[in-house]
Amino acid sequence: MNAGESGAVLKRERVRDHILQLIETLRPGDAIPSERALCATLKVSRPTLRAAVDELVAAGLLVREHGRGMFVAPEKITQELVSESHGMILPQASGTWSSRLLEFATITAGARVGRKLRLSPAAGIVYAARLRLVDGAPMAIEHLHIPADLVPALTARELETGDLYEHLRERHRVQVSEATQTIEPTVVSQAEARLLGVPELSPALLFERHTSDTHGRPVEYVHSIYRGDRYRIVSRLSLNAAATPAPPAAATPGWHPV
Repeated sequence: MNAGESGAVLKRERVRDHILQLIETLRPGDAIPSERALCATLKVSRPTLRAAVDELVAAGLLVREHGRGMFVAPEKITQELVSESHGMILPQASGTWSSRLLEFATITAGARVGRKLRLSPAAGIVYAARLRLVDGAPMAIEHLHIPADLVPALTARELETGDLYEHLRERHRVQVSEATQTIEPTVVSQAEARLLGVPELSPALLFERHTSDTHGRPVEYVHSIYRGDRYRIVSRLSLNAAATPAPPAAATPGWHPV
């Protein structure tokens, strides 16, 4: 990197820090000064300012409205991870969660899903696609796969109302016990963008979860796309090995209400 490139990066970082300080003093929906005013205050060019603002818009911290200006974005939905002696416990994510069913069918597992659920490719599974909303706003698209013989009477209503794991336990005698989940950065496709109300190729988080019951049987494979501008994960770790761990809080074995 030459001196000119280095100077541009430092200027953009200075602009970014200034706007972040502004955001910390404001509330969601509040306007920030215009581009012209910020350029004059910070003594930077319009392209330098816009590059910093673009980063903050992509990160979900600012919202740009054509003809109106720039505003502090809504607060992100936070999922906290808390360490305890046997792994992570998961308090409920913030906000009021609900679901809208997009697809619901019994299909054959196929080779890939069959491997994940330890089923024959010809075995039946219940497949459901759900749009997950928080306080009425689209947050994620979730694709669920459950062995059909475990939930022969699963209904669309169960997938749209209440906690799915509670329905599995109380109505289908399936007691979920453990889950392994991975998270990777990705971008949304055109179809996903329409459902989530974001531009195509917006940043997103790809979640994959494998859930087993108290007998070690796979009971669920889920992959989900979460809005990168509205969803975040916070880890709270206990680093004092000598400390006595606190009793684990009750938590659904997933990242959010299901």
